[in-house]
Amino acid sequence: MLVENQVALQPHNSFGIAARAKRLARIRHVSDLHALMASEEWASACAEAPPFVLGGGSNLVITGDVKTLVLKVEIAGRRLVAETDKAWVVEGGAGENWHDFVTWSLEQGWPGLENLALIPGSVGASPVQNIGAYGVELQDRFHSLDAVDLLTGQLFTLDAAQCGFGYRDSVFKHVPSDARSLGLAGRALITAVRFRLPKPWKPVLGYADLDRKMAETGIGEPSARQIFDWVVAIRRAKLPDPAVIGNAGSFFKNPTVSPEQCADIIARDPKVVHYPMADGSIKLAAGWLIDACGWKGKSVGNAAVYEKQALVLVNRGGREQPCTGGEVMTLAKAIQTSVYERFGILLEPEPVVI
Repeated sequence: MLVENQVALQPHNSFGIAARAKRLARIRHVSDLHALMASEEWASACAEAPPFVLGGGSNLVITGDVKTLVLKVEIAGRRLVAETDKAWVVEGGAGENWHDFVTWSLEQGWPGLENLALIPGSVGASPVQNIGAYGVELQDRFHSLDAVDLLTGQLFTLDAAQCGFGYRDSVFKHVPSDARSLGLAGRALITAVRFRLPKPWKPVLGYADLDRKMAETGIGEPSARQIFDWVVAIRRAKLPDPAVIGNAGSFFKNPTVSPEQCADIIARDPKVVHYPMADGSIKLAAGWLIDACGWKGKSVGNAAVYEKQALVLVNRGGREQPCTGGEVMTLAKAIQTSVYERFGILLEPEPVVI
């Protein structure tokens, strides 16, 4: 197992932030990780700080050079694990590109992930964030995952309940408070993820943008491929391509409030975009809140709020003069302050900040 030194991370984060990893190891097989963990290099690196697991880098803000050992997950593989009368179970290696995996599963005749098309990132990162879009969350299609314990080297498998899924949340985002707690942040490297795609396939509609597409096309009963194409078109129209304009997708989570809080906000701002939730709470559109505070198009250095979607922060400097992680976080904190002062709501960032 070769550990590379002083590796440029700009190609490995969708924001295009320029930074370096002091040491980086590419994990292409579980055996690579086990070999690394048995080496003196591992003992030396981990004596300083826990390693950092890097997937597609699409949900990441790097604020400086990374001194900890970076584990770049590049495990490939796609396969049908099982098929029954009720479902297909498909598996992707953690290093597989998420959108390519969705496309592949649909082309094989195994629909169910089409609403999650064009979400940037890797298969291994998808359960960490519990990605979601257009009426479907990853937990709705999740079967199980395999991972390696970075403390012991043991392989283990988790089902949905053990992953502790929540809104853009999972057990992988929480640091354990003691030996009995379930937090796995910094402790696990996901190697493969399996998805249960129900039979018979049923479209997930009812989302405003998809309803609009149905009305525009006159297609009342779209196929899985049609929904896939619609979702791709909607996302491309709303969100910048990271290959063209660096970004980390939606930067803030949509906050939830009580009906009373929502009524208070509506009384002051009748146009606030909100959605009733099954548990009785109300979800507010973070992008609308940010836009209402006048942030669309504004910038701090080369970090800016995307002019077409206030929920997205972008790198205006490109690859040649990229924004810094500091500029991104200064802008994010200014937005948080502005929204809190007007609405009494503290927006929570989605990306991991290192």
